Parts: sequence; structure tokens; C-alpha cells
Amino acid sequence: MKPASRTLTTFTVGFLALDALLLGYLGVVLSRPLVLASGGVCTVAAVLVVVGWRRYRRALVELDAAQQAMRAELESIRDLLKEHHLHN
Repeated sequence: MKPASRTLTTFTVGFLALDALLLGYLGVVLSRPLVLASGGVCTVAAVLVVVGWRRYRRALVELDAAQQAMRAELESIRDLLKEHHLHN
């Protein structure tokens, strides 16, 4: 199974982190709480992207393990059929 690429996730987190930093700085300098809050929203979004990515990777690992277990079971069924001369 091909490992999932991190490129899009890394770009997204970097973009959101830069937005959070710039909006936070702008909110402090201009004394605008709404702009500062927007920076906080970008920070939370970046964290959620990382959490989602980790859950996605974990799900892929579980699916791969289940697929390998199914293959092993299929091979054991084939061997059993060959053993009893029931294969076609």
C-alpha cells in the first residue's frame, strides 16, 4: 500500500499558521479584537488539520491490517480446499 503524502497537509498547516501569526500581530498592533480572534480561529484550524491527519493515517493502518488478515484467511481457505481436493 502506498503511504499517504504529507505535502498538502504540511502546506495547509503552514498556511494557517502564517495566517494566525499575521492576523494575531495585526490584531495586537491595531487593537482590533476581532482580527485577533480570527488569528485564534486559524490556530485552532491548523491544530484540527493535524489531528485529522493523524486520525486518517491511523485509519489507513487499520485498513491495511484488516486487508492482510483477509488475505491470510483467504489463503487458508484455499489451502483447505486443495487439501480436500475440492478446488476447480
